[in-house]
Amino acid sequence: MLNKQDNELMCRTGAGTPLGDAMRRFWLPVIQSADMPSANGDPKTVELLGERFVVWRDEQGRPGLFAEGCLHRTASMQLARAEGDGLRCIYHGWKFAVDGTVLETPNVEDPRFKERIKGRTYPVKEAGGIVWAYLGPQNEAPPLPQWAFMDLPDAHRINALAVVNANFVQVIEGLVDSSHLTVLHSSALARTNDSGLDYAKKTSHMQFDSAPRIEADETDFGFHYVAIRQTGGKRIARVTSFIAPCFVANANGDIWLAIVPVNDERCNLYHVWWDAEKRVGEEPLRSEQLLFVGLDEPTLRKYGMTPDTCDSPAAMSLANGFGQDRVQQRAGHFTGFDSITQEDAACSVSSGTIRDRSLEMLCPADIAISRLHRSLLSCARAVRDQRELPALRADAGRAIGISAEIGPDDDWRGLVPHHRIVSAAGSRTERSQ
Repeated sequence: MLNKQDNELMCRTGAGTPLGDAMRRFWLPVIQSADMPSANGDPKTVELLGERFVVWRDEQGRPGLFAEGCLHRTASMQLARAEGDGLRCIYHGWKFAVDGTVLETPNVEDPRFKERIKGRTYPVKEAGGIVWAYLGPQNEAPPLPQWAFMDLPDAHRINALAVVNANFVQVIEGLVDSSHLTVLHSSALARTNDSGLDYAKKTSHMQFDSAPRIEADETDFGFHYVAIRQTGGKRIARVTSFIAPCFVANANGDIWLAIVPVNDERCNLYHVWWDAEKRVGEEPLRSEQLLFVGLDEPTLRKYGMTPDTCDSPAAMSLANGFGQDRVQQRAGHFTGFDSITQEDAACSVSSGTIRDRSLEMLCPADIAISRLHRSLLSCARAVRDQRELPALRADAGRAIGISAEIGPDDDWRGLVPHHRIVSAAGSRTERSQ
Protein backbone atom coordinates (compact mmCIF):
# COMPACT_ATOMS: atom_id res chain seq x y z
CA MET A 1 0.00 0.00 0.00
CA LEU A 2 0.99 3.64 -0.36
CA ASN A 3 0.50 6.43 2.14
CA LYS A 4 -1.54 9.41 1.04
CA GLN A 5 1.51 11.64 0.57
CA ASP A 6 3.20 9.26 -1.85
CA ASN A 7 -0.07 8.64 -3.63
CA GLU A 8 -0.43 12.36 -4.28
CA LEU A 9 3.20 12.61 -5.39
CA MET A 10 2.70 9.75 -7.86
CA CYS A 11 -0.64 10.83 -9.32
CA ARG A 12 -0.48 14.62 -9.72
CA THR A 13 0.91 15.79 -13.07
CA GLY A 14 -0.06 19.46 -13.38
CA ALA A 15 2.49 22.20 -14.01
CA GLY A 16 4.82 22.59 -11.04
CA THR A 17 4.20 19.13 -9.59
CA PRO A 18 7.24 16.84 -9.31
CA LEU A 19 5.85 14.07 -11.51
CA GLY A 20 4.29 16.56 -13.91
CA ASP A 21 7.63 18.30 -14.36
CA ALA A 22 9.30 14.90 -14.82
CA MET A 23 6.82 13.87 -17.52
CA ARG A 24 7.42 17.13 -19.37
CA ARG A 25 11.06 16.06 -19.86
CA PHE A 26 9.96 13.22 -22.18
CA TRP A 27 8.35 13.24 -25.62
CA LEU A 28 4.62 12.61 -25.07
CA PRO A 29 1.80 11.80 -27.47
CA VAL A 30 -0.48 14.79 -27.90
CA ILE A 31 -2.97 13.57 -30.48
CA GLN A 32 -3.33 10.90 -33.15
CA SER A 33 -2.36 12.07 -36.61
CA ALA A 34 -5.80 11.02 -37.85
CA ASP A 35 -7.42 13.41 -35.34
CA MET A 36 -5.30 16.44 -36.31
CA PRO A 37 -6.82 19.32 -38.29
CA SER A 38 -6.24 19.04 -42.02
CA ALA A 39 -3.66 21.31 -43.65
CA ASN A 40 -4.68 24.95 -43.10
CA GLY A 41 -7.81 23.72 -41.28
CA ASP A 42 -9.35 25.12 -38.12
CA PRO A 43 -7.23 24.89 -34.95
CA LYS A 44 -8.22 22.38 -32.30
CA THR A 45 -7.86 22.57 -28.52
CA VAL A 46 -6.38 19.64 -26.61
CA GLU A 47 -5.60 19.13 -22.93
CA LEU A 48 -2.43 17.48 -21.68
CA LEU A 49 -1.09 17.27 -18.11
CA GLY A 50 -3.78 19.68 -16.95
CA GLU A 51 -2.87 22.38 -19.49
CA ARG A 52 -4.72 23.40 -22.65
CA PHE A 53 -2.98 23.71 -26.00
CA VAL A 54 -4.00 24.28 -29.60
CA VAL A 55 -2.91 21.95 -32.42
CA TRP A 56 -2.85 22.98 -36.06
CA ARG A 57 -1.31 22.17 -39.44
CA ASP A 58 -0.08 24.92 -41.72
CA GLU A 59 -0.68 24.90 -45.48
CA GLN A 60 2.32 22.61 -45.96
CA GLY A 61 0.89 20.10 -43.48
CA ARG A 62 3.47 20.80 -40.77
CA PRO A 63 2.04 20.19 -37.29
CA GLY A 64 2.20 22.84 -34.59
CA LEU A 65 1.43 22.94 -30.87
CA PHE A 66 0.60 26.36 -29.44
CA ALA A 67 -0.06 27.41 -25.87
CA GLU A 68 -3.78 28.07 -25.81
CA GLY A 69 -3.37 31.70 -24.77
CA CYS A 70 -2.00 34.09 -27.37
CA LEU A 71 1.41 35.55 -26.55
CA HIS A 72 -0.04 39.08 -26.64
CA ARG A 73 -3.10 39.17 -24.37
CA THR A 74 -3.84 35.43 -23.87
CA ALA A 75 -7.02 35.30 -25.93
CA SER A 76 -7.59 31.66 -26.89
CA MET A 77 -5.83 30.54 -30.04
CA GLN A 78 -8.81 28.26 -30.54
CA LEU A 79 -10.40 31.41 -31.97
CA ALA A 80 -7.50 32.06 -34.32
CA ARG A 81 -7.78 32.24 -38.10
CA ALA A 82 -5.89 29.71 -40.20
CA GLU A 83 -3.94 31.72 -42.75
CA GLY A 84 -1.64 29.49 -44.76
CA ASP A 85 1.74 29.82 -43.14
CA GLY A 86 0.46 30.74 -39.68
CA LEU A 87 -2.34 31.19 -37.18
CA ARG A 88 -3.65 34.73 -36.69
CA CYS A 89 -5.14 35.69 -33.33
CA ILE A 90 -8.43 37.48 -34.03
CA TYR A 91 -7.98 39.89 -31.08
CA HIS A 92 -5.15 42.09 -32.42
CA GLY A 93 -4.05 40.15 -35.48
CA TRP A 94 -0.73 38.79 -34.29
CA LYS A 95 0.23 35.88 -36.54
CA PHE A 96 2.42 32.91 -35.55
CA ALA A 97 4.09 30.13 -37.51
CA VAL A 98 4.10 26.55 -36.20
CA ASP A 99 7.66 27.01 -34.91
CA GLY A 100 6.72 30.13 -32.93
CA THR A 101 8.09 32.66 -35.43
CA VAL A 102 6.05 35.87 -35.14
CA LEU A 103 5.03 36.68 -38.71
CA GLU A 104 2.98 39.83 -38.16
CA THR A 105 2.03 42.25 -35.36
CA PRO A 106 -0.27 44.71 -37.18
CA ASN A 107 -0.98 46.87 -34.11
CA VAL A 108 2.73 47.57 -33.54
CA GLU A 109 4.30 50.38 -35.60
CA ASP A 110 7.89 49.14 -35.25
CA PRO A 111 8.40 46.54 -38.06
CA ARG A 112 11.29 44.94 -36.15
CA PHE A 113 9.32 44.39 -32.94
CA LYS A 114 8.23 40.93 -34.06
CA GLU A 115 11.85 39.87 -34.53
CA ARG A 116 12.52 40.29 -30.80
CA ILE A 117 9.76 37.95 -29.61
CA LYS A 118 8.66 34.36 -30.20
CA GLY A 119 5.27 32.72 -29.91
CA ARG A 120 4.61 30.11 -27.22
CA THR A 121 4.93 26.97 -29.28
CA TYR A 122 6.49 23.63 -28.40
CA PRO A 123 8.73 21.21 -30.31
CA VAL A 124 6.65 18.61 -32.13
CA LYS A 125 7.41 15.55 -34.21
CA GLU A 126 5.11 13.23 -36.10
CA ALA A 127 5.84 9.51 -36.20
CA GLY A 128 3.91 6.25 -36.07
CA GLY A 129 0.51 7.89 -36.58
CA ILE A 130 1.03 10.12 -33.52
CA VAL A 131 1.94 13.77 -33.01
CA TRP A 132 4.50 14.01 -30.18
CA ALA A 133 5.47 17.06 -28.15
CA TYR A 134 8.20 18.02 -25.74
CA LEU A 135 6.97 20.37 -22.99
CA GLY A 136 10.08 20.58 -20.81
CA PRO A 137 12.93 23.08 -20.45
CA GLN A 138 14.06 24.63 -23.71
CA ASN A 139 16.93 22.99 -25.57
CA GLU A 140 16.90 19.94 -23.28
CA ALA A 141 14.68 17.62 -25.31
CA PRO A 142 15.97 14.04 -25.44
CA PRO A 143 15.91 12.09 -28.71
CA LEU A 144 12.48 10.82 -29.68
CA PRO A 145 12.50 7.04 -29.02
CA GLN A 146 12.39 5.00 -32.19
CA TRP A 147 9.70 2.41 -31.55
CA ALA A 148 9.41 -0.50 -33.97
CA PHE A 149 6.07 0.63 -35.38
CA MET A 150 7.37 4.05 -36.42
CA ASP A 151 9.10 2.75 -39.55
CA LEU A 152 6.02 1.01 -40.93
CA PRO A 153 3.50 2.51 -43.37
CA ASP A 154 -0.07 3.13 -42.25
CA ALA A 155 -1.29 -0.07 -43.89
CA HIS A 156 0.81 -2.14 -41.47
CA ARG A 157 -0.27 -0.30 -38.32
CA ILE A 158 -3.46 0.23 -36.32
CA ASN A 159 -3.77 3.34 -34.16
CA ALA A 160 -6.62 3.64 -31.67
CA LEU A 161 -7.49 5.87 -28.72
CA ALA A 162 -9.74 5.41 -25.70
CA VAL A 163 -10.48 8.09 -23.11
CA VAL A 164 -10.65 6.81 -19.53
CA ASN A 165 -12.07 8.98 -16.75
CA ALA A 166 -9.54 7.96 -14.14
CA ASN A 167 -6.03 8.90 -13.10
CA PHE A 168 -3.42 7.55 -15.51
CA VAL A 169 -1.64 5.48 -12.83
CA GLN A 170 -4.57 3.16 -12.24
CA VAL A 171 -4.89 2.55 -15.98
CA ILE A 172 -1.21 1.60 -16.18
CA GLU A 173 -1.68 -0.66 -13.14
CA GLY A 174 -4.20 -2.67 -15.14
CA LEU A 175 -1.76 -3.02 -18.02
CA VAL A 176 1.04 -4.43 -15.84
CA ASP A 177 -1.23 -6.72 -13.82
CA SER A 178 -1.15 -10.15 -15.46
CA SER A 179 -3.02 -12.07 -12.78
CA HIS A 180 -6.35 -10.32 -13.45
CA LEU A 181 -6.46 -11.42 -17.07
CA THR A 182 -7.65 -14.97 -16.50
CA VAL A 183 -10.43 -13.76 -14.18
CA LEU A 184 -11.70 -10.40 -15.41
CA HIS A 185 -11.40 -11.25 -19.10
CA SER A 186 -12.55 -14.86 -18.86
CA SER A 187 -15.53 -14.41 -21.19
CA ALA A 188 -13.49 -12.36 -23.65
CA LEU A 189 -10.67 -14.91 -23.62
CA ALA A 190 -13.14 -17.71 -24.31
CA ARG A 191 -13.80 -16.01 -27.66
CA THR A 192 -10.15 -16.48 -28.64
CA ASN A 193 -10.77 -20.18 -29.26
CA ASP A 194 -12.74 -19.45 -32.42
CA SER A 195 -10.86 -16.39 -33.66
CA GLY A 196 -8.25 -16.31 -36.40
CA LEU A 197 -6.76 -13.01 -35.21
CA ASP A 198 -3.11 -13.09 -34.20
CA TYR A 199 -4.09 -11.26 -31.01
CA ALA A 200 -6.46 -14.09 -30.09
CA LYS A 201 -3.87 -16.78 -30.78
CA LYS A 202 -1.32 -15.02 -28.57
CA THR A 203 -3.70 -14.64 -25.61
CA SER A 204 -5.76 -17.83 -25.73
CA HIS A 205 -3.53 -19.66 -23.20
CA MET A 206 -4.32 -17.03 -20.55
CA GLN A 207 -7.71 -18.68 -20.02
CA PHE A 208 -5.82 -21.07 -17.76
CA ASP A 209 -3.70 -20.59 -14.65
CA SER A 210 -5.06 -17.58 -12.80
CA ALA A 211 -2.04 -17.51 -10.45
CA PRO A 212 0.99 -17.14 -12.73
CA ARG A 213 4.45 -16.78 -11.25
CA ILE A 214 5.36 -13.08 -11.34
CA GLU A 215 8.89 -11.68 -11.26
CA ALA A 216 10.10 -8.13 -11.93
CA ASP A 217 13.39 -6.30 -12.46
CA GLU A 218 14.22 -2.62 -12.41
CA THR A 219 15.75 -1.60 -15.76
CA ASP A 220 17.36 1.55 -17.08
CA PHE A 221 14.11 2.45 -18.91
CA GLY A 222 11.76 1.61 -16.03
CA PHE A 223 11.07 -2.06 -15.33
CA HIS A 224 10.07 -5.30 -16.96
CA TYR A 225 8.18 -8.20 -15.47
CA VAL A 226 7.27 -11.73 -16.41
CA ALA A 227 4.15 -13.81 -15.90
CA ILE A 228 4.92 -17.53 -16.24
CA ARG A 229 1.99 -19.88 -16.79
CA GLN A 230 1.94 -23.68 -16.98
CA THR A 231 -0.41 -24.59 -19.81
CA GLY A 232 -0.84 -28.01 -21.36
CA GLY A 233 2.61 -29.11 -20.29
CA LYS A 234 4.16 -25.91 -21.63
CA ARG A 235 5.84 -23.14 -19.66
CA ILE A 236 4.80 -19.84 -21.26
CA ALA A 237 6.65 -16.68 -20.22
CA ARG A 238 5.07 -13.31 -21.03
CA VAL A 239 7.43 -10.36 -20.55
CA THR A 240 5.92 -6.86 -20.40
CA SER A 241 7.96 -3.65 -20.20
CA PHE A 242 7.03 -0.38 -18.56
CA ILE A 243 8.98 2.50 -20.08
CA ALA A 244 9.04 5.73 -18.07
CA PRO A 245 7.07 7.82 -17.77
CA CYS A 246 3.89 6.28 -19.24
CA PHE A 247 4.53 3.66 -21.95
CA VAL A 248 3.94 -0.10 -22.01
CA ALA A 249 5.29 -2.68 -24.45
CA ASN A 250 2.76 -5.50 -24.24
CA ALA A 251 3.94 -9.10 -24.02
CA ASN A 252 2.25 -9.96 -27.33
CA GLY A 253 5.22 -8.24 -28.93
CA ASP A 254 3.19 -6.23 -31.41
CA ILE A 255 1.23 -3.91 -29.12
CA TRP A 256 2.50 -0.61 -27.75
CA LEU A 257 0.51 1.60 -25.38
CA ALA A 258 0.82 5.12 -24.03
CA ILE A 259 -1.21 6.28 -21.05
CA VAL A 260 -1.05 10.06 -21.12
CA PRO A 261 -2.71 12.25 -18.47
CA VAL A 262 -5.25 14.68 -19.87
CA ASN A 263 -5.47 15.92 -16.29
CA ASP A 264 -5.31 14.21 -12.92
CA GLU A 265 -8.74 12.63 -13.37
CA ARG A 266 -8.69 11.61 -17.04
CA CYS A 267 -6.20 10.04 -19.42
CA ASN A 268 -5.82 9.18 -23.08
CA LEU A 269 -5.01 5.52 -23.70
CA TYR A 270 -3.19 5.17 -27.02
CA HIS A 271 -2.92 1.75 -28.68
CA VAL A 272 -0.69 0.80 -31.59
CA TRP A 273 -0.67 -2.63 -33.23
CA TRP A 274 1.75 -3.35 -36.01
CA ASP A 275 2.76 -6.16 -38.33
CA ALA A 276 5.61 -5.86 -40.84
CA GLU A 277 4.08 -8.59 -43.03
CA LYS A 278 0.30 -8.22 -42.77
CA ARG A 279 -1.64 -5.11 -43.80
CA VAL A 280 -3.40 -4.94 -40.45
CA GLY A 281 -4.25 -1.27 -40.93
CA GLU A 282 -6.57 -2.09 -43.82
CA GLU A 283 -9.99 -3.73 -43.86
CA PRO A 284 -11.15 -6.19 -42.80
CA LEU A 285 -8.30 -6.81 -40.33
CA ARG A 286 -8.42 -3.32 -38.83
CA SER A 287 -12.10 -3.44 -37.88
CA GLU A 288 -11.89 -7.06 -36.74
CA GLN A 289 -9.06 -6.23 -34.33
CA LEU A 290 -10.69 -3.10 -32.92
CA LEU A 291 -14.07 -4.80 -32.45
CA PHE A 292 -12.47 -7.80 -30.74
CA VAL A 293 -10.96 -5.65 -27.98
CA GLY A 294 -13.73 -3.02 -27.75
CA LEU A 295 -11.87 -0.17 -29.44
CA ASP A 296 -14.27 0.19 -32.35
CA GLU A 297 -16.01 3.56 -32.53
CA PRO A 298 -19.57 2.39 -31.67
CA THR A 299 -18.43 0.53 -28.53
CA LEU A 300 -16.24 3.39 -27.34
CA ARG A 301 -19.09 5.87 -27.81
CA LYS A 302 -21.53 3.57 -26.03
CA TYR A 303 -19.38 3.81 -22.88
CA GLY A 304 -18.40 7.48 -23.23
CA MET A 305 -14.77 6.70 -24.06
CA THR A 306 -14.20 9.17 -26.92
CA PRO A 307 -13.13 12.82 -26.64
CA ASP A 308 -16.62 14.02 -27.51
CA THR A 309 -18.52 11.58 -25.23
CA CYS A 310 -16.29 11.41 -22.14
CA ASP A 311 -18.32 14.17 -20.45
CA SER A 312 -21.68 12.85 -21.62
CA PRO A 313 -24.23 10.75 -19.67
CA ALA A 314 -22.82 7.70 -21.49
CA ALA A 315 -19.49 7.98 -19.63
CA MET A 316 -18.94 5.27 -17.03
CA SER A 317 -20.15 6.37 -13.60
CA LEU A 318 -21.77 5.07 -10.45
CA ALA A 319 -25.03 6.64 -11.63
CA ASN A 320 -25.24 4.47 -14.75
CA GLY A 321 -23.71 1.37 -13.19
CA PHE A 322 -20.55 1.95 -15.26
CA GLY A 323 -22.47 0.70 -18.28
CA GLN A 324 -22.55 -2.88 -16.98
CA ASP A 325 -25.22 -5.16 -18.45
CA ARG A 326 -26.50 -7.25 -15.55
CA VAL A 327 -28.90 -9.17 -17.80
CA GLN A 328 -25.98 -10.33 -19.90
CA GLN A 329 -24.04 -11.18 -16.76
CA ARG A 330 -26.88 -13.29 -15.36
CA ALA A 331 -27.09 -15.04 -18.73
CA GLY A 332 -23.53 -16.32 -18.28
CA HIS A 333 -21.15 -13.57 -19.30
CA PHE A 334 -18.65 -13.10 -16.45
CA THR A 335 -18.63 -9.28 -16.34
CA GLY A 336 -21.51 -7.93 -18.44
CA PHE A 337 -19.24 -5.62 -20.45
CA ASP A 338 -18.76 -5.59 -24.20
CA SER A 339 -15.06 -6.37 -24.29
CA ILE A 340 -11.60 -6.22 -22.72
CA THR A 341 -11.20 -2.44 -22.97
CA GLN A 342 -14.46 -1.77 -21.16
CA GLU A 343 -13.74 -4.36 -18.46
CA ASP A 344 -10.39 -2.75 -17.68
CA ALA A 345 -11.84 0.76 -17.79
CA ALA A 346 -14.71 -0.11 -15.47
CA CYS A 347 -12.32 -1.41 -12.81
CA SER A 348 -10.17 1.71 -13.12
CA VAL A 349 -13.06 4.19 -13.07
CA SER A 350 -14.96 2.42 -10.27
CA SER A 351 -12.01 2.93 -7.89
CA GLY A 352 -12.56 6.69 -8.03
CA THR A 353 -10.78 9.19 -10.21
CA ILE A 354 -7.69 8.91 -7.97
CA ARG A 355 -7.49 5.58 -6.18
CA ASP A 356 -6.83 5.68 -2.41
CA ARG A 357 -3.96 3.21 -2.24
CA SER A 358 -3.72 3.41 1.54
CA LEU A 359 -6.72 1.07 1.54
CA GLU A 360 -5.13 -1.58 -0.67
CA MET A 361 -3.78 -4.92 0.47
CA LEU A 362 -1.22 -6.03 -2.11
CA CYS A 363 -0.30 -9.69 -2.55
CA PRO A 364 2.54 -11.63 -4.27
CA ALA A 365 0.74 -11.32 -7.61
CA ASP A 366 1.15 -7.53 -7.40
CA ILE A 367 4.93 -7.32 -7.69
CA ALA A 368 4.70 -5.38 -10.96
CA ILE A 369 2.26 -2.94 -9.34
CA SER A 370 4.78 -2.23 -6.59
CA ARG A 371 7.52 -1.84 -9.16
CA LEU A 372 5.38 0.65 -11.10
CA HIS A 373 4.86 2.75 -7.98
CA ARG A 374 8.59 2.73 -7.29
CA SER A 375 9.40 3.78 -10.84
CA LEU A 376 6.97 6.69 -10.90
CA LEU A 377 7.96 7.88 -7.43
CA SER A 378 11.61 7.69 -8.43
CA CYS A 379 10.91 10.03 -11.37
CA ALA A 380 8.97 12.45 -9.18
CA ARG A 381 11.58 12.52 -6.43
CA ALA A 382 14.45 12.98 -8.88
CA VAL A 383 12.91 16.17 -10.24
CA ARG A 384 11.76 17.36 -6.83
CA ASP A 385 15.27 16.93 -5.45
CA GLN A 386 16.89 18.38 -8.59
CA ARG A 387 18.58 15.12 -9.52
CA GLU A 388 19.03 13.57 -12.94
CA LEU A 389 16.26 11.43 -14.42
CA PRO A 390 18.07 8.17 -15.27
CA ALA A 391 15.35 7.02 -17.68
CA LEU A 392 16.17 9.94 -19.98
CA ARG A 393 19.50 8.29 -20.77
CA ALA A 394 17.95 4.94 -21.71
CA ASP A 395 17.38 3.85 -25.29
CA ALA A 396 13.66 3.41 -24.67
CA GLY A 397 12.94 2.26 -28.21
CA ARG A 398 14.80 -1.00 -27.55
CA ALA A 399 12.45 -1.99 -24.72
CA ILE A 400 10.11 -4.72 -25.92
CA GLY A 401 7.41 -7.11 -24.82
CA ILE A 402 7.65 -10.75 -25.76
CA SER A 403 5.89 -14.06 -25.14
CA ALA A 404 7.49 -17.45 -25.67
CA GLU A 405 7.69 -21.01 -24.38
CA ILE A 406 10.70 -21.60 -22.14
CA GLY A 407 12.19 -24.75 -20.68
CA PRO A 408 11.73 -25.79 -17.04
CA ASP A 409 15.19 -24.51 -16.09
CA ASP A 410 15.39 -21.53 -18.44
CA ASP A 411 15.74 -17.99 -17.13
CA TRP A 412 13.07 -15.85 -18.76
CA ARG A 413 15.52 -12.94 -18.95
CA GLY A 414 17.10 -14.73 -21.90
CA LEU A 415 14.10 -13.51 -23.92
CA VAL A 416 15.22 -9.89 -23.43
CA PRO A 417 19.03 -10.05 -23.22
CA HIS A 418 19.39 -6.47 -24.44
CA HIS A 419 17.38 -5.00 -21.55
CA ARG A 420 19.81 -3.40 -19.08
CA ILE A 421 18.84 -4.59 -15.60
CA VAL A 422 19.61 -2.15 -12.79
CA SER A 423 18.25 -4.30 -9.98
CA ALA A 424 16.94 -7.86 -10.19
CA ALA A 425 14.02 -8.12 -7.80
CA GLY A 426 13.19 -11.78 -8.25
CA SER A 427 9.72 -12.78 -7.11
CA ARG A 428 9.65 -11.08 -3.75
CA THR A 429 6.70 -8.91 -2.81
CA GLU A 430 8.06 -5.40 -2.35
CA ARG A 431 6.65 -2.43 -0.52
CA SER A 432 6.62 0.77 -2.58
CA GLN A 433 8.99 3.36 -1.21
